[in-house]
Amino acid sequence: MSDTKTSPQPADAAEPDVERLSTAPEENDAVPAGIGAFGWLRWFWRQLTSMRVALLLLFLLSLAAIPGSLVPQNTNAFKVAEWKNAHKGLAPLYEKLQLFDVYSSVWFSAIYILLFVSLAGCILPRTWQFVGVLRAQPPAAPRNLTRMPVYAAWHTDADPEQVNAAADRLLRKRRFRVAADPGSVAAEKGYLREVGNLLFHFALFALLTGFAWASLASGSGTKIVLEGQGYSNTTTQLDDFTGSRFYGVDDLDAFGFKLDGFTAGYQTSGPAAGTAKEFIANVRYWDGADSGKQKNARIEVNHPLEVGGSKVFLTAHGFAPVVTVRNAEDEIVYRGPTVFLPQDSNVTSPGVIKVNDYGTGPDGQKTQLAFKGFFLPTAAADFTGTGPISTFPAAADPRLVLNVYAGDLRTDSGLPQNVYELDDKAMTQLKVNDAPATAILKVGEGWKLPDGYGSITFDGYQQWANFTVSHRPGNVVALLGAVTAILGLIGSLFVQRRRIWVRAVAAPDGRTLVEVAGLGRSESARTAEELAEIAVELQDDAPAADTPPAADTPPGSGTPADDAPAAADSPAAAVPTAPETKE
Repeated sequence: MSDTKTSPQPADAAEPDVERLSTAPEENDAVPAGIGAFGWLRWFWRQLTSMRVALLLLFLLSLAAIPGSLVPQNTNAFKVAEWKNAHKGLAPLYEKLQLFDVYSSVWFSAIYILLFVSLAGCILPRTWQFVGVLRAQPPAAPRNLTRMPVYAAWHTDADPEQVNAAADRLLRKRRFRVAADPGSVAAEKGYLREVGNLLFHFALFALLTGFAWASLASGSGTKIVLEGQGYSNTTTQLDDFTGSRFYGVDDLDAFGFKLDGFTAGYQTSGPAAGTAKEFIANVRYWDGADSGKQKNARIEVNHPLEVGGSKVFLTAHGFAPVVTVRNAEDEIVYRGPTVFLPQDSNVTSPGVIKVNDYGTGPDGQKTQLAFKGFFLPTAAADFTGTGPISTFPAAADPRLVLNVYAGDLRTDSGLPQNVYELDDKAMTQLKVNDAPATAILKVGEGWKLPDGYGSITFDGYQQWANFTVSHRPGNVVALLGAVTAILGLIGSLFVQRRRIWVRAVAAPDGRTLVEVAGLGRSESARTAEELAEIAVELQDDAPAADTPPAADTPPGSGTPADDAPAAADSPAAAVPTAPETKE
């Protein structure tokens, strides 16, 4: 990518390197004509590696990422299915446009690869040119220093060689790169500007590499774990799993953990009442296949557990009501916790309890039961107009609100089902007096089901935590690239590349003419200020003469009079207040 170059007032044609302070290749927009296929390829390569095309590709990449944020991706198949059911007309078009797989789509990959090539084509030649600049000496002083944007001159009685030697020491003290020539001193400073530019480009390349590595060799899955239960990192125990080209089910890290307890704290008063203060999952984990060597750990929001090459994030929590279901013969046909998923910030949690092994119903036919309802950690006093809702996320006054269904759950049909939803196409809702049978249960209360279907008892509840197990090997590279890019950008913006020349020559009147000139990489008053400081400090070794030279005396030996500056009694008087910089 090429940068804008600074070109001050035209210098001599024989001194082009004096004014070029950038190692960026020059851009040429001229379209080749009559140069054949190779010429067109060369022109296309120059356009691809130019700054404007790279910026355009970055802009296109940011635009291309927008659909990935707005449209659910196939990494979450459940949300994609919901979106397709809600937008059946648009779903086929979105599939053709690969909007459900944005980051692996052909068009997104094309932009990504072109940006990679553009960066590589910029970095390599620019680095080579910069290495050449570092190995070279600062360019010698131009013949006519008066044409530089900032300039100062004065006469002194000091010896020219002593003045040049003093200038050499002064510039080195200011950490310039200095090259001494007969009669003049050339110095250059501000290489960190180009280092920052190159660092930014390398960091951007590393950032894209990290993202590409993560997309090709990463995977993630989720798992809901009840208090007291454990988890082993295998696909059979994950609720869902999304892999990549180089990371599949056989590449999962071997580890596991047991959820000993979950703690949730909430603000109890004020305008932020109900806001979470802490979510802490206390676990015991093991690394490898041996579960006998366990370690204690706490998993909190934004503080994952790192095991091997994977991270375990705490992403959600909720409640699982514990119930006991008995059939008409008072036999226990179902007992245990069932996960209910929260739908709002107060953890109002709808859910379904499916009793597949109910057995024979009151009519003598084999049947199944299902309970559909809500778990309310802190139930509202009245549901009129709102339906069952919770008023606080903690379990201060829990209630279980249920409706009951009987029939065929269709779990043996071979079709996949969502365990958190009820397929009631072959189910009949039980009623009392032609109204749906409903029960609102406290902990310890039971409900005798209508039509002799037995009973259900609300025994209590357990907390659960949802964990996301993520393996993303490119995240560290991407993070380092982002931090390095910021550092490089700071260097390229706040460091100025500049050159200073000092020339001391004997004048015909026997005194010494001292000329100081500067050239900045970009338009900035700092060059003039720095030149003034150098000129003033140089006065210690080359004080200005008290008497100016005669008007008809040429100011410099061997220098054409029309190119010489007007004589100045002090260096500050000859320094422009604003540098004259053209781009």
